[in-house]
Amino acid sequence: MLSVVSAGSVQARWAMARYFEELAARLPGGFDPGAGLDEAPTQYDPPNGAFVLARAGGETVGCGAVAFLDDQTAEVKRMWVAAGIRGRGVGTRLLARLEDEARLGGRSRVVLDTNATLTEAVAMYESSGYVATARYNDNPYAERWFTKNL
Repeated sequence: MLSVVSAGSVQARWAMARYFEELAARLPGGFDPGAGLDEAPTQYDPPNGAFVLARAGGETVGCGAVAFLDDQTAEVKRMWVAAGIRGRGVGTRLLARLEDEARLGGRSRVVLDTNATLTEAVAMYESSGYVATARYNDNPYAERWFTKNL
């Protein structure tokens, strides 16, 4: 089940903390979320975007956000699916819901960045119609940038 929630909610903060923990464990140089949890409501709650939780069996198993960058563009952020349920289509459904939220927000294009270490994410983005694009931000952890017209 996918639902839009406040990025400041207990469930959203829990899911983002798991996302940050996974990045810290998987990225070669680790990961510092900085003030990511505290800034999330400002960045992802309306009117600036939307935060989506994925739940299964009453448990939170994934999350993702869209941030509205300008009148045409939304950025997918904080996309995470629990390792134990990957490969079951949750990530693909979550990404499609984030795209829907971007459309509902009047955006016609989505961009995202990721680290090349996250091979499952890269494969999912490519199979979902995202194409490589030039660097569009200064995220020090990003190594790959993608775009998709909605």
